[in-house]
Amino acid sequence: MGETATYLYCIVHSSVAPVTTRVPHGLPGATRPAVVAVANSYWLVTAGVSLQSYGPAALEASLRDVQWVTEVAVAHESVVEFFARQSGATVIPMKLFTMFSSEKRAVSEMRTRLRDIEDVVSRIAGCEEWGVRITYQPNVPSRLSDRQTTSASGTAFLKAKKAARDASQRSIGIATEEAEAAYTTLAAMAREARRRQDTPAGATAPPLLDAAFLVPAAGRSRFKAAVKKLAAASTDGTHVTLTGPWPSYNFIQPESAS
Repeated sequence: MGETATYLYCIVHSSVAPVTTRVPHGLPGATRPAVVAVANSYWLVTAGVSLQSYGPAALEASLRDVQWVTEVAVAHESVVEFFARQSGATVIPMKLFTMFSSEKRAVSEMRTRLRDIEDVVSRIAGCEEWGVRITYQPNVPSRLSDRQTTSASGTAFLKAKKAARDASQRSIGIATEEAEAAYTTLAAMAREARRRQDTPAGATAPPLLDAAFLVPAAGRSRFKAAVKKLAAASTDGTHVTLTGPWPSYNFIQPESAS
């Protein structure tokens, strides 16, 4: 493999060593994920990667390949989710391409951060992340026919256009208020809630709401039912998307630092 580095998938808090049987292979070209002890009940999930493929120069070129980055991200996520599903485990997922010069260095660095890691575990233990996105696409009224356009007076035509525009603005306003109310309702059911500001790729306009919720696992069914109820009662043209459960990527940092 030539010169290598240690890749870090996640930190696992568990009273017993996490099981690696049937663990996904992980990153392309990497060794299979392995578990390394850091401190009492804390473990790292690591892999060896070649600097020829994952070193700074190689990554700089590879990051321009969207398909490759997507494949690596999916592989990374599959490993994190594997350990997150294990009973009694709390997983702190690492950002993509978190690497150290050696396994010894990774362990040493995590030991210096142990107090911060313990704080994260206390914040997310027993919870899972759910995403809720609310978008609005107004119903576009059918255009007037050529005959109707010709026969209509200029004043009547302009009044009709204004009425349609006003109705659309009212609908957008109502949908926006509903999205804010939805956030308040769902946040009350979660340990934490955070808005995400990035406009999703391919979106023509920002969503009315894009938020992550840290939901106690015991409250999963109640939370999902609440999202379903909000979607059923929403304004025409509103679309509610629920995703999860995910490892708690959006809640690793304290809110003031996120």
